[in-house]
Amino acid sequence: MSFRSAVPVFAAILALLAIHVGAVAAEVEKPPPSPVVQGEGGNRFAEPGMIAPDFTVLDVEGHPFRLSEEVPRKPVLLLFWSVFCDPCRAEMANLQKAQDRYAGRDLTVVAVAVDGEPLRSIIGGFARQEGYTFKVLVDELDAMGRWKVADAYGVAATPTLLLLGKGGTVLLRKGGKIREDELEKAVSSLLKK
Repeated sequence: MSFRSAVPVFAAILALLAIHVGAVAAEVEKPPPSPVVQGEGGNRFAEPGMIAPDFTVLDVEGHPFRLSEEVPRKPVLLLFWSVFCDPCRAEMANLQKAQDRYAGRDLTVVAVAVDGEPLRSIIGGFARQEGYTFKVLVDELDAMGRWKVADAYGVAATPTLLLLGKGGTVLLRKGGKIREDELEKAVSSLLKK
């Protein structure tokens, strides 16, 4: 093949490569999905001011936990976490401090592990090793392959913390690490009401 006949082929390859790179760049530039999802009936959940979606999943011991049985009686501090997430470990320690500080008061402290049912024994072992005295739940996939709790709450990353008022209204949603004093202020002001 002569140089003159190779130029159109080379130009075509460059054009296809440019189209491919442009498509990849456009994909990368798409905004991340909204951390709030649509629930049944088009209701939006998991934002401050909204009612938190109900759920039932098992704790690490295999006992069912149903949110709707807790929120009519008391506020709920809810953390989504993973055993593979280093910042989550600091959040779990903050949750234990809240559990210790408000023991006997009207607050339910719950952590939902988004690692799934196959890791239940690892999650349970970690919780026992760390001495957590609050409920540690394990999220599971529904029939559609979605996380029953994390997807209903629009959790895109761990840790994600929510404070639900009595009745289930989302009062606080915080992604990433929350300062201990910030958490203390939110919980103590809620319990004074």
